[in-house]
Amino acid sequence: MSDTAPLILGIESSCDETGVALVQANGSPVPQLLSHALYSQIEMHQAYGGVVPELASRDHIRRVLPLTTQVMQEAGKSLNDIDVVAYTRGPGLAGALLVGAGVACALGAALGKPVLGVHHLEGHLLSPFLSADPPEFPFVALLVSGGHTQLMRVDGVGRYEILGETIDDAAGEAFDKSAKLMGLGYPGGPALSRLAEQGDGTAFKLPRPLLHSGNLDFSFAGLKTAVLTQAQRLGPELEARKADLAASTQAAIVEVLVKKSLAALDQTGMKRLVVAGGVGANRHLREQLNAQCAKRKVRVHYPELHLCTDNGAMIAMAAAMRLQAGMQEASRAYTFEVKPRWPLDAISQSV
Repeated sequence: MSDTAPLILGIESSCDETGVALVQANGSPVPQLLSHALYSQIEMHQAYGGVVPELASRDHIRRVLPLTTQVMQEAGKSLNDIDVVAYTRGPGLAGALLVGAGVACALGAALGKPVLGVHHLEGHLLSPFLSADPPEFPFVALLVSGGHTQLMRVDGVGRYEILGETIDDAAGEAFDKSAKLMGLGYPGGPALSRLAEQGDGTAFKLPRPLLHSGNLDFSFAGLKTAVLTQAQRLGPELEARKADLAASTQAAIVEVLVKKSLAALDQTGMKRLVVAGGVGANRHLREQLNAQCAKRKVRVHYPELHLCTDNGAMIAMAAAMRLQAGMQEASRAYTFEVKPRWPLDAISQSV
């Protein structure tokens, strides 16, 4: 790897989006994003009402090399300019992860360049550093991505302490499953949020699980059951009241996320909050967090909206920040093992 401004290629393939990006670790606290490209499989999976792992894996195979070519051309770089090839090692769908890992390691071997496996959730956690208003360490992080909802104390790259996490359904799952119960199709979360804009968030009294538990853990399975019960009670009236039910569901999820985040800030005494992951794009969540944190003089940081979903930029960024912090070294051992299940607090210098 070159001593100055190394180039890191990042490949993301953990689920239903293929992402490739090029980041330059220029020695500053925040590496520079040179180019990125993303392909979403949403349209393909809509016919099945959810992600089909085998189809996802096959589509990653079709997309990853053309996206890599696109990224290199947009950055005005050649493959030989790459210093490190980073890829998502986990968590995620095993077959999908294997595609990205296999391509990254084959490319690294062909170029004689080292490779680095990255934790998908660490990518999300550090993605706000790609924004126009990057945070500074330390901070409290609300990580709301797919099947994960966690509050973490973040003191630096690789220095994470889980303060609270979901014990069953995560916030993203609550959005998606509630949307499916209302017949909103796939992907459910964004559809529910759009419909909620037309409804009354106080129309239905839905539970706020663990809101007064005295800890920072989350539970949204009971909310999903309450949505199902309410939908069944409405019967033929559901269609006319669907927007109100969507708004009430969103209000319940957002209230729990906001109040638990504020409690984490109180517990740690920190004045900086980072929100990352797909649910972090939710407009109602951002409005509520911004309003409540402004009252407490707490700074809130988010990824750019187009980088809230899974993407290669966050993988390249996480790799660059780990390398700059001396938390990990890239390897020229091109054998690989993916980790479909991989707790974020389990990562260390020996990842």
